[in-house]
Amino acid sequence: MTDIDDAAGPLLLGLDVGGTSSRALLTDTSGRTLGTGHAGGGNPNTHPPERAVEQVARAARTALSDTVPERVSAAVLGMAGISKLTDPVVSGMFEQAWRTLGLSCAVRTVSDSEVAFAAGTAEPDGTVLIAGTGSITARIERHRLERTLGGYGWLLGDEGSAFWLGREAVSTTLRALDHGEERHDPLVASVLGELLPGTATAADPDPVLVRRLVALLGNGPPTRLAELAPLVTASASEGGGKAAEILAKGARLLATDALSVRKEPDESPIVLAGSLLSGEGTLDEAVRRELRARSAAPLANAGSGAAGATWLAAEPLVDDEHARWLHGRLLGTETR
Repeated sequence: MTDIDDAAGPLLLGLDVGGTSSRALLTDTSGRTLGTGHAGGGNPNTHPPERAVEQVARAARTALSDTVPERVSAAVLGMAGISKLTDPVVSGMFEQAWRTLGLSCAVRTVSDSEVAFAAGTAEPDGTVLIAGTGSITARIERHRLERTLGGYGWLLGDEGSAFWLGREAVSTTLRALDHGEERHDPLVASVLGELLPGTATAADPDPVLVRRLVALLGNGPPTRLAELAPLVTASASEGGGKAAEILAKGARLLATDALSVRKEPDESPIVLAGSLLSGEGTLDEAVRRELRARSAAPLANAGSGAAGATWLAAEPLVDDEHARWLHGRLLGTETR
């Protein structure tokens, strides 16, 4: 932390809000951290709006605890579930929260895709590919969202995401049982061991296991599928087989989506974001191989979303040279 009275230039507030967490960062234009805050998920599409607003406000309040909120000159809220703010009731709840916090500046709301791209590069144009619980590809022009591809949710798409990996794992297991295949494939055995302990090598008839799996997942929350994604990556690392085929397919689909919103040759960066594309892991490696084989675009890892949001708040207030310097100061992210 830095003494707030020593702040250089305007104060900047960035908020990165998702379904599981809300993070806030307060800095000045020299990039010094003046306050941070963390709270629960604030996506108003996945939480009741009242709770979402409460969590976002809590994160912001903590970050602002050592300053007078009126001193903040610019603020950006990057949010998954931004479409919910088209509802005037929900947008009004957030506006009231800003007033209650004491902010006198406007709070610009942008998509989580814009924040993720800014968290990976200072370039104004490019592509961001996000794969975590869900997945989406976005084209960014002049730091603003130009178009998206995917992001339809676990039921209709989200190829390459944790939802998709889990769904593919279960579908593969069901097909293997339907066809009377051996249960010793690493992925099939892992799925059975996780969902129906003790059945991977038991004598239960395959049709019985199929019915039990369908009943179990059909009555459970969709997030149960996403929780199975680590079984795919672990099984692929252990022995390939069906899991390796799923990962290869997921990598191809993600890379194809990322490249389809571009007009090659395109030298603008592709930023990789989300828990499955964090710079390590089997799927991450496969996606990078696919992209490098099909494009010369530089690849970058997204850093802190709160820092990306803070940088977006600063970018209109400083010249281009300072903006690029500040990006490196806040995020330290390099293309490679």
